[in-house]
Amino acid sequence: MANRRPPEPPRLDPAPPVDPRRAVPKARTPGASPAAPRAAVSPEERRGMIAQNAYLRAQRRGFEPGQETEDWFAAEAEVDALLRAEHGGSPQ
Repeated sequence: MANRRPPEPPRLDPAPPVDPRRAVPKARTPGASPAAPRAAVSPEERRGMIAQNAYLRAQRRGFEPGQETEDWFAAEAEVDALLRAEHGGSPQ
């Protein structure tokens, strides 16, 4: 017998884009919170968010040296407050 490959599975076309003006909201289950729970942010993602925020802070002040640590700590506090707020915690 000859070596034969199995038939290719049928290719599925991607879903067509949804027009937000015509989108139908999904039904909520009784007692569910209005906002869907978000996945937890990994330590690597958190660090990346802090680094990006610290970079933007340094950029706003013209990258003048000497305030890198302050930029990092301020960015860390801001990102942590944002993450707490998104997960239902207190932003303070």
